[in-house]
Amino acid sequence: MEMKKRISSELRNRSPAEVVELVVDTCQSADGEVEGLTEEFTELEILSMVNVGLTSLSKMPSLPKLRKLELSDNSISAGLDTLVEKCPNLTYLNLSGNKIKELSSIQPLQNLKNLKSLDLYSCDVSSLEDYRDGVFKLLPQLTFLDGYDQEDNEVPDSEDEEDDEAGPPGDDDEEEDEEEEEGSEGDEDEVGLSYLMKEGIQDEEDDGDYVEEEEDDEEEEEEDEDGAAVQGEKRKRDAEDEGDDDDDE
Repeated sequence: MEMKKRISSELRNRSPAEVVELVVDTCQSADGEVEGLTEEFTELEILSMVNVGLTSLSKMPSLPKLRKLELSDNSISAGLDTLVEKCPNLTYLNLSGNKIKELSSIQPLQNLKNLKSLDLYSCDVSSLEDYRDGVFKLLPQLTFLDGYDQEDNEVPDSEDEEDDEAGPPGDDDEEEDEEEEEGSEGDEDEVGLSYLMKEGIQDEEDDGDYVEEEEDDEEEEEEDEDGAAVQGEKRKRDAEDEGDDDDDE
């Protein structure tokens, strides 16, 4: 597929200004130049054009936010000064498998002050004597060359992923604090609910005791009334008996 058509299909109904990452590997450039990529891609941060037949970067558009550029397995031999002008904020550049033969070809990259990682693997320049020392001397801002630092320590595989995923400092702590606060509020709610339920039960028990006391009082009153009535009847009978005795006399 031609590069223009591939870029158009990769948009997926988005405007160029909405694209942050663009991968057009293995498509074909008709004349060895960058095609279909314009300055409208203002938010583009990651661009991959692996094995697309590029021989020149002269038509590279201005991409001020681009930080990662994959150009491996093309036929680029010079003209890297275009990247300094068009992509000044690059931090990672992969030129492995291209036709770069001399250290002087990468000298323009000195002006990419944010460049931390450069790959020149399988380029002719990598076979030069003192190649690694020469590149690190020429580009002092570099941390990694072909995946290793000056002490031959390999670049961590997850370095880019960690940079992308890492949020502002303190985000995790704030989330934990929020979770703890929510948990505390939940505990307080449970305690409050338990207290209310306990109060309700106690009120019901108190009401029940009060009702029982009232019933006991009523029963005592009835017993007293019954006892008084019985005593009244007894006194009445006693009085009648005394009257009978007087009549007999």
